[in-house]
Amino acid sequence: MTTKRRDFLTGAVSAAGAAMTPDLSHAHGHSHEHDHDHQVVPSDPTLRVKALESLLVEKGLVDRAALDVLVDTYEHKIGPRNGARVVARAWTDPAYKQRLLTNADAAIAELGYGGQQGEHMLVVENTPQVHNMVVCTLCSCYPWAVLGLPPVWYKSAPYRSRAVIDPRGVLREFGLEMPEDVEVRVWDSTAELRYLVLPERPAGTEHLNEEQLAALVTRDAMVGVAKVMPTTQGASA
Repeated sequence: MTTKRRDFLTGAVSAAGAAMTPDLSHAHGHSHEHDHDHQVVPSDPTLRVKALESLLVEKGLVDRAALDVLVDTYEHKIGPRNGARVVARAWTDPAYKQRLLTNADAAIAELGYGGQQGEHMLVVENTPQVHNMVVCTLCSCYPWAVLGLPPVWYKSAPYRSRAVIDPRGVLREFGLEMPEDVEVRVWDSTAELRYLVLPERPAGTEHLNEEQLAALVTRDAMVGVAKVMPTTQGASA
């Protein structure tokens, strides 16, 4: 890396850090008396990230097409596949399933997964009587280690608020109609604890091996807004 490029990256990271650090000199609780319409950087972290990405692309340090491929791969292939393997192992190995429900962190680590954004996990099991779904009402806490990048809808304000207020309605919008005799439990993720739904194993899959079962498990099913079907279905973006 040349000195010029290193200096640029250092400056970019410093600028990003400054942008994401609140100016406490203007903090006045929840008062709106000092709102400013002349902010230099956008207040939305997503916009700040986009601005930094655009700057890196403009300087020729990042190829946008390659970045898009990387993000898509991690969001839809590499990330969720980790969780899918955990689910498939639990479906085929009762002893592993018990360890997973008792001590999720250790059981997930057995398969080589874990680390930042997934070091404190709780696995909740779907049954014919109970259906679980996960949300983060405060921000978008999410188990990256087993599910990859969070989908856009998971981070949206409508999902974060309505999942708690009207979980059946939200599930219905995802195409999942829950019978009235099935209890719907909503789990609110935090920075300290993240959740993974263990979906019900679909009927008619007794002949499938662990790898084939893992191919059926979608990210949405592990968040709890979908069920695992006997044939592979893609997760919503």
